[in-house]
Amino acid sequence: MTAETDRPRAITPATPIGDKVFRGAVRFSGVLVLLIMGGIGVFLAYQAIPTLRVLGWSFFTENLWRPESNRLGILSIALGTLQVAVVAIVIAVPVAMGTALYISEYAPLKLKRTLVALLDLMAAVPSVVYGLWGFFFLQEEIIYLSRWLSTYLRFLPFFEVRTDVTAAVWEQSAYTSSVFICGVVVSMMVIPITASVMREVFSSAPAGEREAALALGSTRWGVIRSVVLPFGRGGVIGGTMLGLGRALGETIAVALIISPAFDVKFRVLEKGGNTISELIALRFGESSPFQLSALLAAGLVLFLFTLLINVLASMVVARSRSGASTEI
Repeated sequence: MTAETDRPRAITPATPIGDKVFRGAVRFSGVLVLLIMGGIGVFLAYQAIPTLRVLGWSFFTENLWRPESNRLGILSIALGTLQVAVVAIVIAVPVAMGTALYISEYAPLKLKRTLVALLDLMAAVPSVVYGLWGFFFLQEEIIYLSRWLSTYLRFLPFFEVRTDVTAAVWEQSAYTSSVFICGVVVSMMVIPITASVMREVFSSAPAGEREAALALGSTRWGVIRSVVLPFGRGGVIGGTMLGLGRALGETIAVALIISPAFDVKFRVLEKGGNTISELIALRFGESSPFQLSALLAAGLVLFLFTLLINVLASMVVARSRSGASTEI
């Protein structure tokens, strides 16, 4: 027998036709999504060229929006966008984390299914419904909380309201249509997606490590503290960033509640504010060609910022498996 006959024969496994079709369809879908996202970015960048060519860096440092004099800037608008998003995240993350922990660790099976369905239902409610709820119901009730915060925590600059808090009849209109109220409403829309991501990660905590902690005498809270939370750290961060991306782009609810104002301020309880998405929605129909270019330039800034946040969130969620970080 020669050496050539002893050589192992190469085996090429045949790929089923169904697998080839599925692989091609998935590859096509992925490429199509990238092309669509890239096309949106290229379109916004091309449309923003006239504005950036005329205004230059003043477009990012100016806090006025006067199309008649070509004084357009997004400084105050970008700041308002961040303020609404931060208020929403500060409120939504603790509620979402508590909800996710209860569903994954404490809720009975039947109740767990109901709560998961309710979370999905909250995510499916149109934003205009949240906006109407905030405008007609929440705003009239939450101004009392805003006044309390302004009265007793006004030593914090962002809780200050420029009104006489000692007056016999307090000025209610000073607390309406504020960034704080918008943030509370937006937080209701952020909670479902944030809680869903956290719940999925908490539920994926390894059963072996849970059982080991219980075998060593740990309580249920001890298991959560020593196993579930360290394992789900990436999911908490990823869910928070996904919620932040959702809050940055909210339009209808903000447009229904907030009173447009183009001034740089950090007082979130005070009436007035603005966001990029709300500005585009309200000014798009009456815009001149130059103002339309400026609105698309503002949209490009929001697009890039939201895209960056969602990419970072996806990376964190993908790396959320961290069994090595859990301690018994």
